[in-house]
Amino acid sequence: MFKSIFTRYIAAFMSIIIISFAVLAVVVGSIVATHSMNERKSITEESANTVKDFLENEFTQSNTNDIQLFIYYNYTNLRRTLTLFTSYEKDLVLLLADTKGNVLITDKLADAEYVNATIPSEFVEDIVKNGTNSDFSSFGDLFSSPQLYHALLIKNKSNEPSAVLFAISTDSSLTTLSKLMNRTVITAMLIVMTAALFTVYYTTKKITAPLKKISSAAGEYAKGNFSVRVPVNGTDEIAQLSESFNSMAEDLENHEKKRSSFLANVSHDLRTPMTSISGFIDGMLDGAIPPEKHEHYLSIVATEVKRLSRLVSSLLEISRFEASEKKLNITQFDICEMARQILISFEKKIDEKNLQVEFECDSFNLPVLADKDRVHQILYNICDNGIKFSKDGGKYVISIKEKGKQVFVSVYNEGVGISPEDLPFIFDRFYKSDKSRGLDKTGIGLGLFIAKSIIEAHGQEIWATSAYGEYSEFVFTLQKA
Repeated sequence: MFKSIFTRYIAAFMSIIIISFAVLAVVVGSIVATHSMNERKSITEESANTVKDFLENEFTQSNTNDIQLFIYYNYTNLRRTLTLFTSYEKDLVLLLADTKGNVLITDKLADAEYVNATIPSEFVEDIVKNGTNSDFSSFGDLFSSPQLYHALLIKNKSNEPSAVLFAISTDSSLTTLSKLMNRTVITAMLIVMTAALFTVYYTTKKITAPLKKISSAAGEYAKGNFSVRVPVNGTDEIAQLSESFNSMAEDLENHEKKRSSFLANVSHDLRTPMTSISGFIDGMLDGAIPPEKHEHYLSIVATEVKRLSRLVSSLLEISRFEASEKKLNITQFDICEMARQILISFEKKIDEKNLQVEFECDSFNLPVLADKDRVHQILYNICDNGIKFSKDGGKYVISIKEKGKQVFVSVYNEGVGISPEDLPFIFDRFYKSDKSRGLDKTGIGLGLFIAKSIIEAHGQEIWATSAYGEYSEFVFTLQKA
């Protein structure tokens, strides 16, 4: 029933409104009822006290000590006076009964309604005993429902109980007020609910419309179509969600392009050496290649096999890093000594290009905390690339500096550099800025990607700067021991 956002919003808002108005009705009703009851009690008590004083004064000044005779001789005057007392309180009834409960006189003209009636003796006896009483009662069958009353004892000249005066409030205004209040609350609630319904409908439609578009776009992404984008309107949370969704779609699209490029590059790098190997072997087997040249072509086959082996090893290493299966063996070692050994290993290549080598290190020994084998792999690869793409007689600098808690290792070379178009992508899988492979015939485009993966696994950074045709510099950081 409440599967959609719209129905949930409506149910929530309507529930809040109904509960709020119900609480409001109860609170206001309780306040009104309490105030009205206090007013009724005050009026009833004041009226009873005033009439009692009048009756006792008239009774004590009369020539009789019998309450019935007193009423008999002064009936007309007493009726007029009692009626005058209640003329401003239409819902007030004054009854005078003897000590046995028989009603003697009332303020109402319709005597038959109250005169000759009998009030239950327990009320009268309690009042005669205590002198006063206030409560709710229907007085037997005299009233259809319990009424608020205040009773006082009337005494004669001898200070003996002669009669009981009842001031009874038959006020129905509270019931009328309650009905009016209920109608008002219900009317207000209906108005507010109608307004809330339109507001919720508009608000929900505004919220759900972009969500539906996002859902539709997600369906397209599930089909492999990552070109769909969600319109962004405004700056609210829905707009931010749309922007995030579009950003995710762009990342997925780029990932899909990289995946396609990855498969294409893997296929190319596997097919090329395999074709060469197959061609040379077939040529030797069918006699197209004379025996005296077998050794030459077998060396080429061996080179291609090694290239295939490096490619497979690199792919396996990448998959392990991405699956978080490759654990780092963190140890302490001297990065300066490692750089010296790598530099010495490239002595022949450096001499062939007549490079101007500079080695800069803040101290003779600079210990770091990292996976020694992995860092050696990174530094060796970067140093090899630096020599490979250096110009003859160019400057070649290895620099190791400590800054705070990090060690910065950089390899600088003067040479072809990296174009601004290629620089943002050089750490991507299979990306090679040397498209013609004129300078890099053996590379497979995975070295820098692996280097970045290893450095990021250490929680460090690697980046490159370059001026095309002038120089390039690769820098990575390590944790200082």
